[in-house]
Amino acid sequence: MDKLLVTGAAGQLGTELTQKLCEVYGPDAVLATDINPEAADKFPYCRFAVLDVLNREQVRQFLKKEKITQVYHLAATLSATAEQKPLFAWKLNMDSLLLLLELGREFKLDKIFWPSSIAVFGPRSPKTNTSQYAVKEPNTVYGISKLAGERWCEYYYKHFGVDVRSLRYPGLIGYKSPPGGGTTDYAVDIFHQALAGKSFCSYLEKDTRLPMMYMPDAIKATLALMQAPKEKLAVRSSYNLAALSFTPEELYQGILQHVPGFSISYAPDYRQEIAAGWPQSINDRQAREDWHWKPDYDLPAMIENMLEELPKLLENK
Repeated sequence: MDKLLVTGAAGQLGTELTQKLCEVYGPDAVLATDINPEAADKFPYCRFAVLDVLNREQVRQFLKKEKITQVYHLAATLSATAEQKPLFAWKLNMDSLLLLLELGREFKLDKIFWPSSIAVFGPRSPKTNTSQYAVKEPNTVYGISKLAGERWCEYYYKHFGVDVRSLRYPGLIGYKSPPGGGTTDYAVDIFHQALAGKSFCSYLEKDTRLPMMYMPDAIKATLALMQAPKEKLAVRSSYNLAALSFTPEELYQGILQHVPGFSISYAPDYRQEIAAGWPQSINDRQAREDWHWKPDYDLPAMIENMLEELPKLLENK
């Protein structure tokens, strides 16, 4: 029987992925963990435990006691927050991954999932249709840590047989969690402001085009990768992943069609410089060929679903 451990489960991705894993594997098979004890309220559908992913012995005991077979390692400091706390971000993002890779080797875990990001690309990378093996010279702490992590993932697979799998997520948009410190989180916050009847001030310039993805597609891609036969996976660093590409102005105009009177202003800050170093669109041909990846949501469908589902969630809080 598969036993799954999710670290950083209370984050934007973890909140929704954990619930989906419970639907697929059953709630008894999933253990959600986070360093924040107050996060327990988010997981009425499965067991929850407090876990510090930098505490090697604590993680080791969880793996041993729970007979864990798969780990979804989501605990991390995101891009914008990482620039404010660079040394902490490096420690959390890098040390926790290496700890789990080593324990994966020790316990012979079936699979480990670790999320990478389009932040591995940098100012010298091609801006459009950025390919799987395009030049990577990230200039942010987050991007540097993700690129280093990708190299470690491939190393542990090739040298020790640790079956670690990874996706380079674009900006993720979901309604079940508030923004969590990422450069692309404006695309979540804008919906909250629109529904609250407030104007929205974007910290990115109106024409800043970035790759994005609606959360249901991110969950779909994660499960498809983790369920793919090992022999079908040609990439052991991290797969490019794509769905949408849009600007703050295009997103605003899409929301305006549903929320008349909604207004936006622009006041770029330090996050603009981060976004300027990232691609505008991603080529994910390898993922489509190896495990038949295909997104379900375009921009209009995503906007419509967000505006339908987010009010329901806010009403229940």
